[in-house]
Amino acid sequence: MIEFTVFGEPVAQGRPRASTKSGFVRMYDPAKSRDYKDYVRLAAAEYAPAKLLEGPLAVMVIAYRSIPKSFSRRKATAAEAGEIYPTSKPDADNYLKGVKDALKGVMWVDDSQVVDAYARKRYSFKPRIEVKIRQMGA
Repeated sequence: MIEFTVFGEPVAQGRPRASTKSGFVRMYDPAKSRDYKDYVRLAAAEYAPAKLLEGPLAVMVIAYRSIPKSFSRRKATAAEAGEIYPTSKPDADNYLKGVKDALKGVMWVDDSQVVDAYARKRYSFKPRIEVKIRQMGA
């Protein structure tokens, strides 16, 4: 089992953007998503195995978002305790997508190896993303 934490405000995978150059359409990641993936790669490199993981993998991502400033002290405390959930956008699976893309070539060979995936969104006074990776059948 590999576990690590990426500190800072989580960034969900944004929608791909398109541009045309010489009549050809080119798809690319929004800058914010691209920069966050680089940050996740950097944080994960410290925990990377000597050899890329092979075979089926299970991944769990918990995205801890900042507690909104508009929350009262009581509501903020309840959010930190897990009694209030972040039901606003972005979706939990978009956090998972960004992390999966970032870890390709760092932890595993390809995203397609992930056969079990679990994503959660929570509030916290310390925004971060916690990642757990487990090889299936090992």
